[in-house]
Formats: sequence, C-alpha cells, structure tokens
Amino acid sequence: MSGGIAFGYFIFQYEGHLPHMVVLTRNTFDPFQTILQRLGVVQDILQTTTPAKGLRNLLDVLDSGRPAIVWADMVNLPYNALQRATDYWAMMPLVVFGHDGEHAFLADRSSQPLTVTAAELEAARARVKKDKFRVLSIDPPRPEKLASAVSNGIWDCIRLFTEKPPRGTTRNFGLSAMQHWASMLTNTRNPQSWARALPPGPEMFAALSGHGAVPGLYSWVQAWGDGGGERARYAKFLEEAAVILERPALKQVAPLFRKSHAAWAELADLALPKSVPALAEARRLHDKRASLFWERGSEALDELLALAEKQRELSARMKREFPLDEAQAADLRAALSAQVLKIHDIEKQAVQAMQDAMA
Repeated sequence: MSGGIAFGYFIFQYEGHLPHMVVLTRNTFDPFQTILQRLGVVQDILQTTTPAKGLRNLLDVLDSGRPAIVWADMVNLPYNALQRATDYWAMMPLVVFGHDGEHAFLADRSSQPLTVTAAELEAARARVKKDKFRVLSIDPPRPEKLASAVSNGIWDCIRLFTEKPPRGTTRNFGLSAMQHWASMLTNTRNPQSWARALPPGPEMFAALSGHGAVPGLYSWVQAWGDGGGERARYAKFLEEAAVILERPALKQVAPLFRKSHAAWAELADLALPKSVPALAEARRLHDKRASLFWERGSEALDELLALAEKQRELSARMKREFPLDEAQAADLRAALSAQVLKIHDIEKQAVQAMQDAMA
C-alpha cells in the first residue's frame, strides 16, 4: 500500500571511505507517510529540540496508554552492534513501548523486546536535526480506505518500474536501471563500472558483503527486509489484493513474483558463493548476526559484538588477501550480470501482467 517493491541502484563515493553500493528492493519515496495517509490514519506529532522536552513528550504518549514511534540513529543504538561513527548515521522509526527513567523498551526488527539505556535512546534520537526528538502516535486505520490504498499502492509499484522516478534518473530506478546495472557489471571502461569503481580488493568485497554500517549486495537482498528482495511477500500481497479489489487476475501475477524471489535469492548466493572460503565466511557471519538478532535481540549483544569484530577483521584482510584474481572477479561480475538480466526479464513480465490485471 505504500508503494510496494521497486528497484534502485547507486554507487556513492565519499572521500576517505570505500565506495558505497546500494541496491533498493522496495519503494523508498516516503513510504511510511504514504501508507498512513492512504489509510486515513490520524497522526499526533510532537517535536522539540530540547532533550528534556523530548523525554516529556515521549512519556506523555506512553502515559496515555499508546506506544510511541520515534526516529533514532541505528548506527549508535548498541543492539545493532555497529561501529560508532560521527560521519555516518541512519535515522529510522522504531516503537517505544516502555520507559522507567533508566531504560527504554523498544520494538525494532527483532522477535524480542529490546532494551537500551535512557541516555542511549536520547543520543540516538538527537542525531539528525529534522528528526530530533520527534514522537508520533497514531490512531487505528480506517477500513473504508483499504481498497483505495491497495489500488494506489499497486499503481505506485507499476510506475516505479516503468516511468521516470520521482527523483533520480532511469539509470537509478526501475527496469531500465536493472539493465544499466547489468551493463556496469561487465563494462570495463565506464568510471562507474564495477571493474573501475569496485575493483578486486576491499572495494569489491564491500560491494558484495558490505563494510561497517553499510550493507553489501548480499544484505541488500537477503537482510534488508524479508529476503529474496521481498518478492514473495509482495506475491502474498497481490493474492490478498485480488480479493480486496475483486480483481482475480492479480492472483495470477503472484507466481511470477515468487519466481523473481527465487532469482533474487540466487543473485545473493552468487555474491557470496560457498565455493570461495573468504566469501563463504562473510556470508556465515552475516547470517549468524541476523539470526541472533532476530531470535534473542539485545540479550545477544556480546555475541553480536564479537561477530561484528570478526567481520571487521575479515574486511581488513581483503586489502591483502582478496580471494579472487582479475579473471575470477570478471567471471563473478559476468555471472552477476546474467542473473540481474534474468531478474529483469521476470519482473518485466510480472509488472506488465500486474498492469494488465489493473486495467
């Protein structure tokens, strides 16, 4: 309903940092506000620049018996086990459901409740000016808005794949961006090609596995959401939408997105193949961190920190021990390119079928 799945591709380069390769698999154009507005959700927003007032606003919402949504810096919340940074942040919404003066109790992507100190939450909430000490409480959605929200969300998804994006270019978003990415994986002359911008070594390892707080291809696909680029989840949404909108043809589109889900998972497998020990180790560490966080949350902090340290050590080794030579790296890029084009072809068919079903 907020825009659904999408595709975006970028390489960012900042002085003093490894290149930052981004693969987006869902709509990122203000999806949270979009879904609230489409469902007619009444929002009560309080915001201040003062820490004491920010805490008071949070406690007032909790005292009213409602959970509070706040924006906090993921990099500096300890349970994420990320290396603290002054030049990098990631403000994300999370739910605060309790506060005893010393500790705050949160819900944030884990199956378990999370605990941080009051000071840690305050610092994370204060990180970025526009989100500073914002607290949001919401009323229930309006059921009569559901059908229009579903319909608008599907059309957003179609447009994000096929039309000029709200921001950026068609090289960054949609089906044409998939073709561009596939080309950059095999091109050897373009400054933005992987051969030039992400050569074998720390740069290519960062693109495949991530570095620090920055995800790599494997995590963008498998950990940034529900795995497989969230295509199977979108397939389930279309099956529900077919009933809500009384458009049974939407149900026939779902198998195409499940096929795409499998293709995305295969792309992640190619990025960190089990046949290459160092890349297989990177994958094992990613999977272990993700499963620990989901199953045990902040109770597993010591183990999460130990795994994060192993990831940093592995990344540091890539300066001198990257496991692929030039020819092997080229072969891997070619395999990734072919898989991206396979995903493109599946999703082009799926998006067209979805558009036909909505006509």
